[in-house]
Amino acid sequence: MFLLAHPAGHSISPAMHNAAFNALGIDALYTARDVAPEDLTQVIKALRAPDVWGANVTVPHKRAVLAFMDDLSDAAKRIGAVNTIVNQNGRLYGDNTDAPGYLRALADANITLKNADAVLLGAGGAARAIVYALLTAGVKRLSIHNRTPEKAQALATEFSTLGNVQALPDEELTPRVHGADLLINSTSLGMSGLHEHLSPLPAGLLPYNGFVSDIVYVPAETKLLKDATLQGLTTQNGLPMLIYQGAESFTRWTGQNAPIPIMFSAARTALESR
Repeated sequence: MFLLAHPAGHSISPAMHNAAFNALGIDALYTARDVAPEDLTQVIKALRAPDVWGANVTVPHKRAVLAFMDDLSDAAKRIGAVNTIVNQNGRLYGDNTDAPGYLRALADANITLKNADAVLLGAGGAARAIVYALLTAGVKRLSIHNRTPEKAQALATEFSTLGNVQALPDEELTPRVHGADLLINSTSLGMSGLHEHLSPLPAGLLPYNGFVSDIVYVPAETKLLKDATLQGLTTQNGLPMLIYQGAESFTRWTGQNAPIPIMFSAARTALESR
């Protein structure tokens, strides 16, 4: 199994998947592979080999691989991105486990999404799976705010058939965030080495009484999550989503339930050793 990425050196996915294989006595190896866009075609062809079960796909290839799939899951079609490829006897099946992975992460935190008022920051690739996940889970309203308003509007329009989703203009950001049951950061702001000391929101702007989710997991506590914790809000970083989307992929390849505690432990050890 492979992770197709560019670059790929930062990934902790090999650590958690190989730990899972070892725990279940599965003779398999998962490696991260740095694939330049111009090499993607040849790499995808190699996934059809009998001894390859499949691959994970991440930035910048999630949308590009769509064209190479023989079949797609409904989620992959609707999200417009593939993060999991399964080799089915030489035919490649493209799926997206980011959405169920995110929902499992929220379930871990006992978050009720039915009839929730959610605000999503960002409208990039990661946001697509989150929008799909939240709307199919039945949120009452999903508001998308992005520094480029046109991108937020385009994303809201694309997913409007799934539920109440709308672009959030700057002038409505403050009251909507204050009243949110769930606030999600899907941008890279706060990520280690990339505006690490910045929050995607202006100082002091947080939900009055809501859950704050940040899909960044390095550092473990971003500026946004630190601010939320200081205000007494419950928070979650991106590690549970990473583990659960990986667990969903693992099951699709092996037909077995993933040993999730072992995957969490291996991921944390890999992060601590950096």
